[in-house]
Amino acid sequence: MKYDFVAVGDITSDAFIKLKDAQVHCKIDNTACELCVRFGDKVPYEEVTEIRAVGNAANAAVSAHRVGLSSAFITWMGDDENGGHCLEQLKKQGVADEYVTVEKGTKTNYHYVLMYGPERTILIKHENYTYHLPANLEPPRYLYFSSISETAKEFHHEVARFVKEHPETKLVFQPGTFQIKLGAEELKDVYAESEFFFCNKEEAQSILNMPGELDAKKLMEGIRALGPKIVVVTDGPSGSNILDESGAWHIPMYPDPAPPKNRTGAGDATASTTVAYTALGLPAHEALMRGLINAASVVQGVGAQTKLLTHDEIEEWYAKRPVDFVATAL
Repeated sequence: MKYDFVAVGDITSDAFIKLKDAQVHCKIDNTACELCVRFGDKVPYEEVTEIRAVGNAANAAVSAHRVGLSSAFITWMGDDENGGHCLEQLKKQGVADEYVTVEKGTKTNYHYVLMYGPERTILIKHENYTYHLPANLEPPRYLYFSSISETAKEFHHEVARFVKEHPETKLVFQPGTFQIKLGAEELKDVYAESEFFFCNKEEAQSILNMPGELDAKKLMEGIRALGPKIVVVTDGPSGSNILDESGAWHIPMYPDPAPPKNRTGAGDATASTTVAYTALGLPAHEALMRGLINAASVVQGVGAQTKLLTHDEIEEWYAKRPVDFVATAL
């Protein structure tokens, strides 16, 4: 089957642990913060919530389906109980699993999310799988590539080759931590083939080796020079910025309807919803506005998928948007 949206990346289960007795220590300018608990002691927690079939790409696949696109997921997992639960959850969320590879004798990823206030610190471990695109992959309209294991270095070039050989497929690149560490030179073919690129301000500074650069337009122009046609650089509470052939735009953060419960998945919602609305025909900066609305909803729940909105729900939020929630040319 030919899908509108196929996500590529690692899948995991997340255990959200709400800490009760912890402290956050930051530098005087409120940066470089550290989560601190008593060393060598028993530390109480309030509750734990287990959520299956998540991760950057998994969240994107679910988000695209909610908005109305046909969606599938290319991922790898073990033949364990955790993997079985993840497969079951994907089906419940309406994401096709025909491209899921189950590897015998391996484990499925499992991460721990330490929650303190609205922020989170994630303990991650990517299991080792044999990474290849499925032989039966039919070129989708959009191929959404995100966080993956450090052992998948060569796989990035396989993705770039696939897109180059199938120009009808537009590549969306939302790099994870390892992919950013690899650097733009190592992944120059992926950048060159990308239609969309998403990262936050600090990640853009790292990719471009421009520490301290605060001008969002300069950062986006730097990323666009590497190949991506549409670049989004997010900046937390300060909003998001987008650059395409029509110019550069800044959009403020959609105001939180209530204090955020957890920010996990906000970036995934922003990126995937922006792509989905572009696929539905909106200009990129207007699509990003919908992405920020979905992100504002996501942070109202625990887990990256529980508060994802449908197309109609996003449009309801958009109709009630504040007067200052507008795209401003940079």
